[in-house]
Order: sequence, then C-alpha cells, then structure tokens
Amino acid sequence: MSDPALGLLMLGLIVVVIMMGFPTAFTLMGLGMMFGYVAFYTPGQSFFDNRVFDLMVDRTYGAMTNDVLISIPLFVLMGYVMERGALVDKMFYSIQLAFRNVPASLAVATLIVCTFWGIASGLVGAVVVLMGVIAFNPMLRAGYDVKLAAGVITAGGTLGILIPPSVMIIVYAAVAGQSVVKLYAATMFPGFFLSLLYLVYIVGWAMINPKIAPPLPPEQTRVPVPEWRRQFLTAYGSENVFVALLRALASPGRARAIVTDKGAYSYRKLIADLFMSLVPFILVAGTLWLVWWYVVIHQQVAAIEVPEGLEQLGSAPVEAAPSPAEQGPAASFYYTFGAIAVLGAVIIARYYRRMNADRFEVIRLLTQSVAPLGILTVVVLAVILFGITTATESAAVGAAGAFLLAFYARTLDWKRTKEAVFLTAKTTAMVCWLFVGSALFSGVFAILGGQALLEKWVLALNMSPTAFMILSQAIIFVLGWPLEWTEIIVIFVPIFLPMLKHFNIDPVLWGVLVFVNLQAAFLSPPVAMSAFYLKGVAPKHVTLNQIFAGMMPYMFVVIVCMVIMYFWPGLTLWLPEYLYGN
Repeated sequence: MSDPALGLLMLGLIVVVIMMGFPTAFTLMGLGMMFGYVAFYTPGQSFFDNRVFDLMVDRTYGAMTNDVLISIPLFVLMGYVMERGALVDKMFYSIQLAFRNVPASLAVATLIVCTFWGIASGLVGAVVVLMGVIAFNPMLRAGYDVKLAAGVITAGGTLGILIPPSVMIIVYAAVAGQSVVKLYAATMFPGFFLSLLYLVYIVGWAMINPKIAPPLPPEQTRVPVPEWRRQFLTAYGSENVFVALLRALASPGRARAIVTDKGAYSYRKLIADLFMSLVPFILVAGTLWLVWWYVVIHQQVAAIEVPEGLEQLGSAPVEAAPSPAEQGPAASFYYTFGAIAVLGAVIIARYYRRMNADRFEVIRLLTQSVAPLGILTVVVLAVILFGITTATESAAVGAAGAFLLAFYARTLDWKRTKEAVFLTAKTTAMVCWLFVGSALFSGVFAILGGQALLEKWVLALNMSPTAFMILSQAIIFVLGWPLEWTEIIVIFVPIFLPMLKHFNIDPVLWGVLVFVNLQAAFLSPPVAMSAFYLKGVAPKHVTLNQIFAGMMPYMFVVIVCMVIMYFWPGLTLWLPEYLYGN
C-alpha cells in the first residue's frame, strides 16, 4: 500500500474508532504513533531509533508552549464558577416578565437567558442542564408543545460555544494560526444574528399556531408590585414612578412616612430607586457615547498624533483632522448616528412618560439579575476587542469577575470552588491532550502524503470558490452528525486550511462559517449532546425522539444563517476590518 493510501486509511480509521467510543485524544496519538512508525521505518533500524518518537516529543512541546492556549483554562474557570454561583433563576423570571406580552414569552425568555448565560459560561452542557431545570417544566405546565420547549433549550444552549468568549474560537485560532481577537470580533455579529433568527422562528411559529404556546394565565404575567410602592405613588399624586421619584427628591418628607418591607423608606432608598429608574437612559446614552468616542474622538486623536521624534526634526506641524463635513464618505456615519440618536431619544422619552409601577418593578428586577452578568460580559469583550488587553488577560479579567459575581450572589462556597477548579483542570487537560494528539496525527498524515493527495484531488475538480465553500461546509455539516466539534476542529479543519489560499477564501470568514456550522453538531443525532444533556433532567414522559424532533428545525435555521453570511460577508468581516484593518 502506498504512503498516500496509508494516509487515507488513517483518516478513515480515526472516524470509525471515535464512533466506537474510544477517547479522541489517545486515539489520535495511538494512530499517529502506529502509522508514523510505518512512515519512518527503515529496515534494520532499532525500535527506539524510529523518528516517530522525536516527532511526538516535538509536537508535544509545540502544543504545550502555544501561548494561545493559555486563555483556555481561565475562560473555562470563568464558566464553571458562573455555573455554580449565579442568578439564572432570577434572570429567567425577570426576562419572562419583561416579555410577558410577546407570543411564546416563556420560550423567548429561555432563548434570551441561554444567549447571555452562554456568553458568560461558554459551556454548552451547563447551560442546557440549567435551563432544562429552570425553564423546561414551566413551559410544559403552561401547555407549550414539547418539541418547542425542547428545541429552544437545546438550540439556545449551544450559542455559548459560538458567541465570544468561546473556547472553540481559541482552539480554531491555535489550529489555523489566526488572531483570537480578530476571530472574536468576526463572530460577534453572526452569533447574535443566529440568536435573532432563532427568536424570529419561535415567535413566528407561535403566531402562526398559537396552540403550541398558549397565553400564560394572569397570575404568571402579573408583576409583583409591593403595596408600599402604590402608597408611595398615591402620596405624591402621580401614576408615573419617575415623576413621583423626582417629586420625592425635592420633598422627601412624605416618603419617610412610607413603610417598606425592610423598614422606613429612607432617603438612601429614594436615591437607589431613582438610580434604578435611570438605568434605561444610562444604557442608551452610554452606548451612543461609546460609539461616538471610538469612531470620532479616538480616530481623530490617532489621526493627529505626532510620531515620536518628529518634532526634533523641525518638520511642519501636523494638520488637524478634517471636520465631519469634509470627510466625504465618512459623513454618512454622522447622519446615521444622528438619526439613531434622535430615534433613541424619542423611545426613551416615550418610555419614561409611561413608566408606571409595573414597568419600574420590571426594570428593578432586570437590573438586579441581569446587570451584574451583563457588565461582566461587556467588560470581558470590550477590553479585548478595543485592544486594552490580550486574550489571556481578558480571560483573567473574566475569571476574576466571575468570582466577584458568585460572591455577590452568595452561592459560592469552598466546596463549589473546589469543584470548579477540579473541572477546569480536567477540561484543560483534555483540550491539551487533544492538541498533542491532533498535532501528531496531522504531522504523520502530511508525511504520508494524505494532505497532498486530497489537495490534488480537490484542485483537479476545477471548482469555483463558491463550490469549494459549499463542499467544505457540507462535509463538516455531515461530520457533525457522528462527531463532536473538538474532533472536527483538530482533525478535519487542518485538512481544508491549506486549500483556502488556492480559492482566495478568507480564513476568518471560512472559520466563522465553520463555527456556525458546528452549531448543528450539537443538534444532529445520533451524537446530539444537547439532547442527552436535556434528557437527563427532563420529565420521564419526554422521549429522546421528541427532543430530536424539536431540534431539527433549528438545523435549517443554522443553514439559512450560513447562506446569509456567505452572500453578505460584511456581517462577519466588517467589525474586525474596522477595528484592526485588513
């Protein structure tokens, strides 16, 4: 048998052996050592003189000294700490109240919580199990279709592995030699866009067929406004909480006569409630200011910055940056920004004009349950996307913030901390051994000529870039049925990477399409891990086939998302190109 044929045999055996249930990392190393020994064998050579042992040491050292992998244990630790010390149940309740008038409100709340919780933890199994415990039974008791309830939990739970910070992105960056930061920026919009498509599908299905998600009874949509809050509004003669708080700020005497659940309504409580009522305004104004600062102020400062040593050369002073009216195409940003700012102002004004007790209580619940997690997520992503820290330092910030959030929730004790650290070490060891095994496997595969043979075969087909993109993504989609994302990233993705330059395909765009594609790996039987995670916490009458049936439509949504991403590459490439250039 020729060496290239041995390489193809090696590639086929790895799929068969993994499907038989053998550990992936050690299977990769075992096959790599066995076929590598054959590739390097010289007649009359001593067993221990075979160069495959040198190759194993070299590839192991290379994997262990890869700086990109340092961030993996920190992000994994962040996820496990968040899993054991967070506010998922309160978050689900507050978001469900906020969307109580939307069709399939429980399913919508489940998807939103899965999205944000997935970002914070990045652990698919943890998110699916937690939401299965918290949201599955309430949806079934409310009369929701089993397939709808199962599908939204399993599909929403996989988003954490797509939206940064994600371990999958780090693994791909290490395999492909790409920038983690650039990949994080590239996956930001597609990740949230896929979540939006899931949301459109859920709400649309519920509107077409209301029987799958009956309206909730009044007792489940009633906002728990305390009686003293209504007394407070009566005391200041207004149904608008914001107006009443402003009046109380000027005349706090009547407020002190109000008795709350925790005693008298103090001036400190008044200030806290006023701040709570300003949260929507702060979020909108803060977001607009951040965009304006980065696009306008930050860019202009960078444009007029004098290079070091230039003033000593006696050169002419650098001209100031052109005004907005002189910037040509860039002027469109100012008009767009102005329109968005005006629209935001109108929406905020309308919201505050209608801020009754129910709306204020929802804001308070959302702030207490979502704000800590949201602040942590924004900080972790902002410091890395804006170049303030490296990916590893960002992971350290996230891990530290997860501990602070868990202590704030008062649910993280010594036992749970030890569990989080132990699971982090276990997961990190698994990933590192995967890299060692895949590095050895791919090295032997290339030495045998399997990589070159596949490249010649693909190039001989005379495919267009579009045809190659479809073929590669279709192969990965099919591989997602029997294999998990780890095996696909470390074994099969390196086979396609060298071919991208032949078809002039951006490895960042192709990689993000792979990330979205691999969402289907968690939703495709027979190795649909999300289904098995949910089955473990689902009621006994819910069958695995029902869960599988609920997941299938989301696989088609994933395909729709990939098609849109391919025909509209700006969805993926605009942010990294804007932040970091080509």
